[in-house]
Amino acid sequence: MVRERRDPEQRPSPEALLEAARREESASGKLKIFVGAAPGVGKTYEMLQSAHARHKAGIDVVVGFVETHGRAETEALVRGLEVVPRKRLDYRGQTVEEMDLDAVIARRPKIALVDELAHTNAPGSRHPKRYLDVEELLSHGIDVYTAVNIQHIESLNDVVAQITHVRVRETVPDSVFDRADAIELIDLTPDDLIQRLKEGKVYVPKQAERALEHYFSPGNLTALRELALRRTAERVDEQLLTHMQANAIAGPWAAGERILVCVSEDPRAAGLVRYTKRLADRLHAPFTAISIETRRSLQLSDEERDRLADTLRLAESLGGEALTIPAVGRRIADDLINFAQANNVTQIVIGKSTRSRWFEMTRGSVVHDLVRRAGNISVHVIPGDELSAEAVPKTAVQTAARSEPFNPLPYLKALGIVLVGLGAAELIQPYFGIENVDLVLLTSVVAVAVRYGLWPSLLATVAASLCYNFFFIPPIYTFTITDPTNVAAFVLFTVVAMLVSNVAARVRTQADAAIGRIRMTEQLYAFSRKLAGTATLDDVLWATAYQIALMLKVRVVLLLPEEGLLMVKSGYPPEDELDQADLAAANWAWSNDRPAGRGSDTLPGAKRLFLPMRTGRGLIGVIGMDNDRTGPLLTPDQRRLLDALVDQGALAIERVLLVEDMDRVKRTVESERLRSALLTSISHDLKTPLASVLGAASTMRDLAGALSDTEKRDLLATVIDESERLNRFIANLLDMTKLESGAIVPNTALHDLGEIIGSALRRASKILTAHKVELVLAADLPMLQLDAVLFEQVLFNLLDNAAKYSLADTTISIRSRRERDQVVVEVADEGEGIPPHELESVFDKFYRAQKGDHVRPGTGLGLAISRGFVEAMRGTISAANRNDRSGAILTIRLPVPAQTHALDTAA
Repeated sequence: MVRERRDPEQRPSPEALLEAARREESASGKLKIFVGAAPGVGKTYEMLQSAHARHKAGIDVVVGFVETHGRAETEALVRGLEVVPRKRLDYRGQTVEEMDLDAVIARRPKIALVDELAHTNAPGSRHPKRYLDVEELLSHGIDVYTAVNIQHIESLNDVVAQITHVRVRETVPDSVFDRADAIELIDLTPDDLIQRLKEGKVYVPKQAERALEHYFSPGNLTALRELALRRTAERVDEQLLTHMQANAIAGPWAAGERILVCVSEDPRAAGLVRYTKRLADRLHAPFTAISIETRRSLQLSDEERDRLADTLRLAESLGGEALTIPAVGRRIADDLINFAQANNVTQIVIGKSTRSRWFEMTRGSVVHDLVRRAGNISVHVIPGDELSAEAVPKTAVQTAARSEPFNPLPYLKALGIVLVGLGAAELIQPYFGIENVDLVLLTSVVAVAVRYGLWPSLLATVAASLCYNFFFIPPIYTFTITDPTNVAAFVLFTVVAMLVSNVAARVRTQADAAIGRIRMTEQLYAFSRKLAGTATLDDVLWATAYQIALMLKVRVVLLLPEEGLLMVKSGYPPEDELDQADLAAANWAWSNDRPAGRGSDTLPGAKRLFLPMRTGRGLIGVIGMDNDRTGPLLTPDQRRLLDALVDQGALAIERVLLVEDMDRVKRTVESERLRSALLTSISHDLKTPLASVLGAASTMRDLAGALSDTEKRDLLATVIDESERLNRFIANLLDMTKLESGAIVPNTALHDLGEIIGSALRRASKILTAHKVELVLAADLPMLQLDAVLFEQVLFNLLDNAAKYSLADTTISIRSRRERDQVVVEVADEGEGIPPHELESVFDKFYRAQKGDHVRPGTGLGLAISRGFVEAMRGTISAANRNDRSGAILTIRLPVPAQTHALDTAA
């Protein structure tokens, strides 16, 4: 067995250790997923075999839900395990079986088998999707074995649809797949799977024939198999990397290829990135472009900074990851090797150096150091001739030169510090001798280097050396040195002073760079948090414009498309306006997805610079900027900062737009559903009374002479009853429309509840003819602040509902009582009751809890209208089932007016 090679100088990754600790300390269960490329490969069979093996080892295993699809060998494996009885649900007139989640949790096995992870549960289940059931089981500490096909993984949905021309509707989020503690791939060749299909081991013969013609073609199965292998390999690779980082194992473990390309400001770096992209495509591996930030990086010219930034952007556009990390070790090669080992990189790509042999001998060679220290990592050294024709793309926007005017003050202060050191040296020389004078002068040089940087420290070094020679080396007060030993002392002092100043200046430069990165990171983090807390498009646009204007000291406008035209949506300052030249530049930038305006190659005469804002889905808008200066707008550093700010803002804008699109889709779907329900109601429920009226009237007209008086009265009664019924339907539709438009405002006054109930009973007398009515009103009920007309309609709707959903000769009860500051009114029937999962749904528009031959038709609006009326009068209404017998009970709670409550208290 291969032993894990640990690097004693490398510490475990904190993130990996925290993740490992979280998993160990978590009380949740373990998830194992059996993955297949297509139905029929044997996922469920393998899951059951694994379960039997664990069961024989003495582990408690139960079957929560396993779908055998009628396969004899699968059913045989199920028989040997304990099966939790399934839960039966009524759905659209049929009985549907689902996993009894509560029963499995109450049973608390060690392992529960839950098949078909992507399954959609029937309405009435606790969770809409089965993977949510699995997550709840895991939260209770129950390990879960489950199975899923690769086409159900959310991120692969579009790819599968493109391959098979079939859109899979049931999907599982990638987060569920990624959180699995174990993944087992069940693989079967396309030929073997097609043979199983022909033998009827997957589908019944007719289904199998259709599947072979469409979904189960050899090409489709091969592509799906590759997807399953790759997605499983990606997950295993992530687990491997986490294990290596948590245990400080020095890489690479070449279980999968990872490529690292080293880039710099060299013009050939773009060709190096393109070469790496081609290599990554051949190896089907991810790649990362990395730049090591040293002290020399801070001294690059603006052109070189632009070139490096464009090269990193090129790597991202080609699908790679771009990183810039600070130098930690003394050699760049050390930093590259440490990064490669920490991230399990197997191959490094670097360009061949064009520096002279003398330069490499004196300062070292990154390429040579990298090859010597690479160990098991392959190093590709690409010669310059191969890359010379692939120059970095020219930037489309000119950048402003960094304005750093010469400031003599640090140099004067450096000389002053040296003078102070000289004075201190003069004071201590009589007591400590010349041997300690040089330390005082070296201290002044270090102070200058730490405070003011390299160049002032070099001036301080020259001044300190001259002072040391002039004031302390005999003969004093001359620059002549007569003793050879003093010459050596002077030279040594100068060399040491230069080395110390150089090291101190490097530390200061690195500290300044680190502080700058920290400050920038904090600002970007604060900006991202601000964007995360915004919910509307206007807030996102304002936050983006303000943050860019604040950090870059520019004026900002944001333009988004609206009805085919680019419109200004936000800006800072808000009163800024665009002229025709700016609008033309903005539209050109939007149409061509390229920068335009000030400092660019296109329409450079515009006042502002316009840059397209894009995300992974494409363009979403344009940002325009200007300031009071002339010439190019941004420095290279500001341009890189702008890219980060614009990317965050674009993602936030896209998020808000997606939410708005989803809301529109939901409203459209809801409107279509209501429209369909309304049409169904009109076509059936309203047509029925019209047909009755028309039939009765036609009979009276055509057979008037042959009808007796009793028959005529019955026909007239039918016409009146059905007309009243039709009138109620139309009134309900009108009331619902008024409620949704906010046109109903209660005209409240103090009313006696008993009088309104009596009026409602008289109005509903015909509806309640076949029922007994029990009325129980408390004697101490106060006057209530009600709209008598609306509340009477509420009671009428409740009585109508009770009559519809209970059999003839049963009792409908109306009870009222006072509970503290509320009056409670209950309407109860003796019907079959309401299914528990529909107790809240019964108040939805066009919703009816039950359908049967004994139920009178209706629009399904009565309870929805009742809730709207009651809530308008500051009350509540709820539905429940009776405890004493079968039947439903609808409860209204109304507040007691403050003045009435005060009178009762006084009494």
